[in-house]
Amino acid sequence: MQFLLHPPDSSRAVGILPASFNPVTIAHLELAHAALTHVDRSILVLPRVLPHKEYSGASFEQRLFILQEVVRHEPRLGLAVSDSGLFVDVAREFREARGSAAKLWFLCGRDAAERIAGWDYGRAGVFEEMMQEFGLLVAGRNGEYVPPAHCAASVREISLNSKCSGVSATLVRECIARGEAWEHLVPEKARDLVRSFYGRE
Repeated sequence: MQFLLHPPDSSRAVGILPASFNPVTIAHLELAHAALTHVDRSILVLPRVLPHKEYSGASFEQRLFILQEVVRHEPRLGLAVSDSGLFVDVAREFREARGSAAKLWFLCGRDAAERIAGWDYGRAGVFEEMMQEFGLLVAGRNGEYVPPAHCAASVREISLNSKCSGVSATLVRECIARGEAWEHLVPEKARDLVRSFYGRE
């Protein structure tokens, strides 16, 4: 893992938000900020290789440039690049780079938490093992996430501002493609770059 902006103190609680950021939205930023009630710093992580999808639209380099412009103005946020987007691999990359003392919390929505908990890993107990390595800070997206009882101590709920309800990178791209207003869906520092890299006025 390569830390590019505001690396965390490795002995403290760290929030990690791995995403494709295609493009970064106000919901990403709100999730990172909301986590700061539980962690000392939130790190936005752009994987070089995306799990379950390929890079399309803006390139890795373009997305990273946008993120740098946003995060450099946010002293309690950080930016890093990982080789993988899978939570367990990102956690292990973090520990290799920064040591094992930090408590790691991955930031995600309810839908992502349910996928992680219910994924077929090929053998029983993998999710429980992962919860020994890190916790989940889960934002409700169309419902509350209820974790398995034996993992409840490793899962905490966080609340997002209602203005982020329904906001997604997919929505931003769709609005741009249709020629509709999209600027309110992305951080102010990202708007000119998103306009440049994603197309239409």
